[in-house]
Amino acid sequence: MSEFTNKIDFEVLVMVRNANPNGDPLNGNRPRETYDGFGEISDVCIKRKIRNRLQDMGERIFVQSDERSDDACRSLADRAKKNEEMQKALKAKDKESYAKAACETWIDVRSFGQVFAFKGDSVSVGVRGPVSVHSAFSVLPISIDSMQITKSVNSETKEKKSSDTMGMKHKVSSALYAIKGSINHQLAEKTGFSDADAEKIKEALRTLFVNDSSSARPDGSMEVCKVYWWKHNCPMGQYSSAKVHRLIKITAKTDDPKEFEDYDITIDSLPNLELEEIEGI
Repeated sequence: MSEFTNKIDFEVLVMVRNANPNGDPLNGNRPRETYDGFGEISDVCIKRKIRNRLQDMGERIFVQSDERSDDACRSLADRAKKNEEMQKALKAKDKESYAKAACETWIDVRSFGQVFAFKGDSVSVGVRGPVSVHSAFSVLPISIDSMQITKSVNSETKEKKSSDTMGMKHKVSSALYAIKGSINHQLAEKTGFSDADAEKIKEALRTLFVNDSSSARPDGSMEVCKVYWWKHNCPMGQYSSAKVHRLIKITAKTDDPKEFEDYDITIDSLPNLELEEIEGI
């Protein structure tokens, strides 16, 4: 496996049209928003989609969705216990070998990290991953449309209530979201994360919403428009991630932008910082 050479920062611009990008279960599944009215997609949601894309690309994933399980394991504990190298390290109480085996087996562990703490195990192991992903926020405050829906079939045969049950469905009519993140060299060395893994993360971001449609996010309603990928010229990076992420400035050309083309995007530069600009799919 190749090594990870230099620090990377990235930003992904996502256009949302008539979709619920990330519902809040504590607020009737309305699209997440800040107190200032800006739309939000949690980092957990984004990493779930990255994992799904990596799995579609043929990579082994530790934190799999139940409906996407490809190894017949019904829990994370089952998946960890099937790994012989990890179990050998567990019996020897060798945390370092345990973490190494996990990182070598699953790309999401060596990317995002993982806490291994299962009932009955003699040790718990924590892995810090090099890939950090921020929550995504909309460029402008969002407008949420809600409509009442009904279902015309009872869930149970002996239900006494009417078969027409009311519910609500919410969507963001149009908004541009920005996902920001970085890949840390020091942590990549510890987990074995490589330049080849970074390329896979880049491709997962470029195709983030492929095979991700649902009633809340119909095909075409979530679109990756641009991926900005900065590679530093030294392992630790010559600039902070905050400084790099400030290079992109987004303003609306109209009072009510509906399409990606309705936004004006300017990109500043920093000396000796390489930028790769990638079209989404």
